Amino acid sequence: MKRIHLSLLLFYTCFNMACDHPSHEKEIETTFLVTSPVLKDTLVYKDYVCQIHSINHIEIRSQERGYLQKIYIDEGQFVKEGQIMFQIMPLIFQAEKQKAQANVSFAEIEYLTTKSLADSNIVSKNELALAKAKLDKEKAELSLAQAHLMFTEIHAPFSGMMGRFHKQLGSLIDEGELLSSLSDNSKMWVYFNVPEAEYLEYANFANTDSLRKVKLLMANNQLFDHMGIVETIEADFNNETGNIAFRATFPNPKKILRHGETGNIQMPSNIKKALLIPQKATFEILDKKFVFVVDENNVVKSRQITVGLEMPHLYLVTAGLNTNDKILIEGLRKVKNNEKIKTEFMEFQKVMLESNELHAE
Repeated sequence: MKRIHLSLLLFYTCFNMACDHPSHEKEIETTFLVTSPVLKDTLVYKDYVCQIHSINHIEIRSQERGYLQKIYIDEGQFVKEGQIMFQIMPLIFQAEKQKAQANVSFAEIEYLTTKSLADSNIVSKNELALAKAKLDKEKAELSLAQAHLMFTEIHAPFSGMMGRFHKQLGSLIDEGELLSSLSDNSKMWVYFNVPEAEYLEYANFANTDSLRKVKLLMANNQLFDHMGIVETIEADFNNETGNIAFRATFPNPKKILRHGETGNIQMPSNIKKALLIPQKATFEILDKKFVFVVDENNVVKSRQITVGLEMPHLYLVTAGLNTNDKILIEGLRKVKNNEKIKTEFMEFQKVMLESNELHAE
């Protein structure tokens, strides 16, 4: 009898404990946000490797032979048009000029004497003509000597930045020898090659000002402060590469850009009915991009996609999706393939608005 009472007591106690402390608490079901891709006419920027050139870049060479007597400027210095930069030792050319001046003076005396005699019919007109020819020849020799002397001073043909010196003070310089270079960096010409198909696309909208404006991404991955304008397209295609050269002009008021730099031109392109998705809806496996697609039964399935272009917060998809698909945009690491989940739909525009606000913070 005592055993029966004890058993009833234990049963009652266990029953109460089971009621007061359930063994399995009900889990809270998570709701995941989904959205759908959209078709939209989109202005995108395509990148092209470019070479940056000064609007005017020349080599500074000696026009006379001699010793480099003076250097008036320094490497990297800004020089003004007409400013003297180098001087070749002028002593020989000064002597030649003095000799030529003396010959001109002698020829003038001969000419005047002969003219006086010719006026008196003492000498013939032919002798007067010979004296005049001799005077003209000596004047030409003087002009040549003056030119040689002038060439010993090398002046800047335009305002610009000096390049590296190839000869030092006291060097023996030959005629035509390279001394330095001079670059006008007030504007820059940026050259880049465009494939034939993209050139034809550009040509259809060549009159649209917005498509003529391009951006420059510098070597430090920073955008240049000023927009450039496509002003020139080369006449011929390169038969080996199938490309044609474009030239864009950029203002360079702060002289940040220098001759010989490289970078990337970002040229706008109109894409009709581009299929767009948020970047945050994707994940990578072995360099391939995937999304989680939620079917009509709310079952998650991974799907590989092909990305054509990358834009801020967006991917342009060329294969793998359509506008009827619903893709997961959050909790990608919390779900598994073929798992059934609870979802809430968010319009694409609202998804992108929240993404932009998040990145702005």
